Amino acid sequence: MDINSSPPFELLLRVRYSECDAQEVVFNARYADYADLAATEFMRALVGGYQNLVAQGLDNQVVNLNIGWQNSAKFDDILCLSVHVSHVGNTSFSMQITMINWLTKQAIASAEIVYVMLDIASFTKIAISQGMRDKLLKGANGKRINMSGIEISTQ
Repeated sequence: MDINSSPPFELLLRVRYSECDAQEVVFNARYADYADLAATEFMRALVGGYQNLVAQGLDNQVVNLNIGWQNSAKFDDILCLSVHVSHVGNTSFSMQITMINWLTKQAIASAEIVYVMLDIASFTKIAISQGMRDKLLKGANGKRINMSGIEISTQ
């Protein structure tokens, strides 16, 4: 089932100096870290965190990650990573993550992550339960997590 109607989850973060390379832009591999962080925080908002999945005998594993770049992020930029579930299948689901510069609204990168649901005891893929499917389809209803250190107006 393809979905696009729920408001995206957003994560704000600040680019740290250690994430930049000799060209003074964010090193390409860091964007995978950003995507993973956004997906982790999205799941925390959705199901209360990774530990809650494990407590149910579940896990999810990345089986595909694609990143496309439009521009470079630089030290001290504030990035907004918007996350929404774009597809829920029988055993897998996909997240689309859009990264923009929070202040300029310039597109930086986008990522698609495909996860497969696993049984932790056998480490084999399993069907996504109806309860998890419902949560994925509903999304995080526009929740925003601010890890950037900037104050955001609530207006």
